[in-house]
Amino acid sequence: MSSGRYAARGADDLVRLIDENPLAWIFLDDSGGPFVTGAPIRPVVSEGRLSRVIGHAPRGSRIHRAISEPCRGLILVLGPHGYVSPSWMSDRTQAPTWNFTSVRLVARLQAVADSKLLEDHLRELSATMEKDRPNAWRVDEMGPRMQRLARGVVAFEGAIVHRESRFKLGQNENDHNFAEIMQGLEDDGNEGLMRWMRKFNPSRK
Repeated sequence: MSSGRYAARGADDLVRLIDENPLAWIFLDDSGGPFVTGAPIRPVVSEGRLSRVIGHAPRGSRIHRAISEPCRGLILVLGPHGYVSPSWMSDRTQAPTWNFTSVRLVARLQAVADSKLLEDHLRELSATMEKDRPNAWRVDEMGPRMQRLARGVVAFEGAIVHRESRFKLGQNENDHNFAEIMQGLEDDGNEGLMRWMRKFNPSRK
């Protein structure tokens, strides 16, 4: 886990960020050189820490071929972020900056030929994304089509070797500047970043 001013407060922050932003960038290298693929993942916590991720990718795709044998890859999750403009502040000597949330995971990745693992993953991912939606959809509504479509994807598992996160969310700002930044983000409609800034600065208004 990262340390310092902008570190995650615990595994819950990493899990929540992945829950809210499951489409991760996965960086790999194969005989054709380095490449990156977007794939949805779910976090798995063991003994109080984020220990692995489960995801899925198209069967027969480049990522599927690359992880047919265990290999090391980099997983990047970028959550809410936004430009912080000095135009929002009464102190015009302030410099522009960028507030953001991110998790970087080095993991040992491997495709898993387990239909139950894949189905459980797809059900959990869908349930997470449908949570609190009006008229929320359920996987079972697909009927037998679920099994047919699932044959086109493969599950993969990533055992985490190293984790690094950065939650730069105004912790370094004084109360006056923080309030002005929050107002600027509200005017910009960046509610997602504002929610995370409130979580990491609970004593501020």
